[in-house]
Amino acid sequence: MNKHQAIYATHTNVVTIRGDDAFDAQGNQVTIDIDAVNAWVEPEAYKAKRQAEYPPFTDYLDGIVKGDQAQVQAYIDACLAVKTKYPKGA
Repeated sequence: MNKHQAIYATHTNVVTIRGDDAFDAQGNQVTIDIDAVNAWVEPEAYKAKRQAEYPPFTDYLDGIVKGDQAQVQAYIDACLAVKTKYPKGA
């Protein structure tokens, strides 16, 4: 998690961060709710997690070329399991 990204996402009045201090548009220091920052999850994080666990697409292509429907289905099932493990927005 990028701490600055989490601060901007959870504190919409923050426009600048310098070191550990956050400031609004008028230059006033903003008190950060560190629990909210720590709890924030990058909405697109599931993409990298999925990509790391998907089986190689060559498994699918190999099944297609060989006409092996069981291999193709195994690939599809493995991909669906990864999608279930890492749902969008989680």
